[in-house]
Amino acid sequence: MLAHSIRHAEEAKYVSRIIVSTDSEKYAEIARGYGAEVPFLRPAEYAQDTSLDIDVFLHALEYLRDTEEYVPDCVVQLRPTYPIRNPKDIDCMVELLMGNPEADSVRCIAPSKEIAYKMWRMDGEGRLHPILDDIEEAYNMPRQQLPSIYYQNACIDVIRTKTILESHSMSGSYILGYMMGHNYDIDTEEEFRKADRYLKLMSGNQKFVFDIDGVIAEYRENLDYASASPDYGIISSINQLYEAGNYIVLFTARGTKTGIDWKEVTKKQMEEWGVKYHELKFGKPDADFYVDDKMVGLEEIMELFHGRHVNMDKD
Repeated sequence: MLAHSIRHAEEAKYVSRIIVSTDSEKYAEIARGYGAEVPFLRPAEYAQDTSLDIDVFLHALEYLRDTEEYVPDCVVQLRPTYPIRNPKDIDCMVELLMGNPEADSVRCIAPSKEIAYKMWRMDGEGRLHPILDDIEEAYNMPRQQLPSIYYQNACIDVIRTKTILESHSMSGSYILGYMMGHNYDIDTEEEFRKADRYLKLMSGNQKFVFDIDGVIAEYRENLDYASASPDYGIISSINQLYEAGNYIVLFTARGTKTGIDWKEVTKKQMEEWGVKYHELKFGKPDADFYVDDKMVGLEEIMELFHGRHVNMDKD
């Protein structure tokens, strides 16, 4: 995971030095092997489970200032628990900070799935108190009428050096937000498997088979496929897999029950909907359920690419 973050920094055009702070000679050798600098080993007091980022960065910046007379304009923090990130996001966040001289830092954020306006604290007597009270009785309002809430996903932080050295803060008081859809923070084995699956999905040279009805298109109980509506979210995911160098096969049971030839209608729909694929196959057996040992769930595909959950009734 450390190697991934080093690679991300190498691919970002605004990052001029890549420095790894660690108390481990083993990790230091790994970092050097992937092209990063390790000019010091972090003191033990800043390498505890309770150590704060501000202590780590103060130590690193003061060391560089005192030993090299080197003081960068800003610092990009890339935590190695994020093996998946887009280096372009690093550059965009640096540009955002440099374009706003009054700002102290930029943090990447994502929409919160839980609404903080409907969250509570409980006191020692069991009485509830709303976490947010800037809107009167917000907890009784429909969530659609409440302001959007975001959480910091900690994938990338960009901070002015003076904010750390002079204010002793990792954020300062003027913080800009940068929206980021994906979040692959790895703290558990489940999160590790999820990130590993995403990397495999995007690695290319793999074959994916997608059903059409109930996946690419709305399922039609009356088998009138000509009136089916597309799911452009799924189509976008398929196209990303295609563009990543994977082989895409569309496989459908259209006509299996009725004997009707849906080939031309289906080809026209795929063209009009902008679906990118290599093969279109008919003859899939009609069934109520399909079981496959290599299955990737539709929910997982949508969450990986769009951070979106879906409900499936069929296929």
